[in-house]
Amino acid sequence: MIRIIDGLSEAVGRVVSLLSGVFAAIIIYDVFMRYVMRAPTPWAFDLTKMIFGFYFIMLGGYALRHQAHVKVDLLTSVMAPRTRRWTEILGYLIFFLPFSFVFMLYSWQFGLRSLAQGEVTYGAVQLPVYPLKLAMGVAACLLFLQGIAEMLKLIVGHEDRRHADEVA
Repeated sequence: MIRIIDGLSEAVGRVVSLLSGVFAAIIIYDVFMRYVMRAPTPWAFDLTKMIFGFYFIMLGGYALRHQAHVKVDLLTSVMAPRTRRWTEILGYLIFFLPFSFVFMLYSWQFGLRSLAQGEVTYGAVQLPVYPLKLAMGVAACLLFLQGIAEMLKLIVGHEDRRHADEVA
């Protein structure tokens, strides 16, 4: 189960990271059109905001898999390994999993409401917003699943592998 969830997070992270090239190309195109051709694009600003939002939210599970989230480990850094492991397990059970579960439920409701309304951006060009809002639900599911995998790693004693990933 851990390998499946880690593999899913890894695959999504690698595919989504490819969007950074698309994101950069749109920005370069828009800057070129605006300042060199004196013909700004009416769609590029909204589209780059949406792509950045998608990029940012979809990489949450990947970041958790690679221990790239911000941690306040002032207390756990001085704990014995066994105490640290159980403190982290409790942290996942008490804080992370309930929060990510609620985030998942509300994100799906948010995205489905946007889809039902056919929500679009306002302005000269109306781009659909619901794909980004539905992506929030997908991202929340991936984050929740990766949280389960990280907690299972702690339970079965894979914390050495987790810390080895940090160094690599």
